[in-house]
Amino acid sequence: MTPVVLRVRVVPRARTSALTSDGAGGLRARLTAPPVDGAANRALIDLVARVLRVKRADLTLVKGERGRDKLVAVHGLPADEVARRVAALRPPDVDNAERRG
Repeated sequence: MTPVVLRVRVVPRARTSALTSDGAGGLRARLTAPPVDGAANRALIDLVARVLRVKRADLTLVKGERGRDKLVAVHGLPADEVARRVAALRPPDVDNAERRG
């Protein structure tokens, strides 16, 4: 079974950790961990594992170890099941209209 690769944009030092859909087919991970000594990468793997309900060992950081844009491979889960679990994520509720003016 070939691994499924997910594109994830990471926002470190966020208030809370959350994984959401970005609306363009990718994912956005808000992490409380700082981008120091791989802490954000470890937090990303933990978060994706928890949300997709897979073991941490089933995830591999393929690309983006030092950047915000990362590729995470999911092993041992069929592509249609990964797609179903990712589709269950909703985009963040953002309404900036109330903050303006």
